[in-house]
Amino acid sequence: MTRLFGVIGHPIAHSLSPAMHTAALRALRLDACYGAFDVPKRFLRPMLRALVLAGVEGLNVTVPLKEAVIPLLDRMDPTARAIGAVNTVVIRNRRLIGHNTDAAGFRRALVEDLRCNVRGARVLLLGAGGAARAAAWALAKAGARTVWVANRTPRKAARLVRWLRRRAGTRCAAVAWREEALKTAVRDADLVVNATTVGMRPRDGSPIDPAWLRRGTRVYDLVYHRETLLVRAARRRGCVAAGGVSMLLYQGAASLRLWTRRAP
Repeated sequence: MTRLFGVIGHPIAHSLSPAMHTAALRALRLDACYGAFDVPKRFLRPMLRALVLAGVEGLNVTVPLKEAVIPLLDRMDPTARAIGAVNTVVIRNRRLIGHNTDAAGFRRALVEDLRCNVRGARVLLLGAGGAARAAAWALAKAGARTVWVANRTPRKAARLVRWLRRRAGTRCAAVAWREEALKTAVRDADLVVNATTVGMRPRDGSPIDPAWLRRGTRVYDLVYHRETLLVRAARRRGCVAAGGVSMLLYQGAASLRLWTRRAP
């Protein structure tokens, strides 16, 4: 019988996960298919129930559902519980188990794409949602010296800072989303990470002014379905910059391994 997998989020049309996982499932010679499901938050509960009843065995979870899905799960693995965000759901015997493969995928992407040793680094993290939490966790576990968090909603940045201090004991602080504060943080940072949604839409600008970047600064943008203005401008300024395709690939491979118990 054909096995079923998919990704849920809103919007979802931009997602590269169906193409990536379909190719991987074909390479593994599995009789399986992978679909994309556009699920606004208000429809998450009934949609999950329908997918379980339809026999879906595994789901990727993307914006804006990585935290919203948690109350609907039967249990979570320790990493997902620590991060407080889920990007992978394994469904067995109609029970939903949440995992987070974003953190491991992000950390591997920094090493493979940026040749970035995070230990001792000063990092500016833009954003405070589920993806930012996973990135913050990975940075803390990799030994970052300092993590500065900036978000347009100050209370969200402050919440992430409190969580990171409590969970990982990392030196961190919230940065106000104002020009002078951001400019100072960007210039002091060894690594700048964009975990906001700025860059997802074709007409988006950059979440920061690229002119603030120092030559040699590492820049990683979690946006993966196009090369963003931030990545292009950072490279022009002599920075080592990459988009989120590699993180998507690495976290996706980990998800597939959880669902199929086979290495992709």
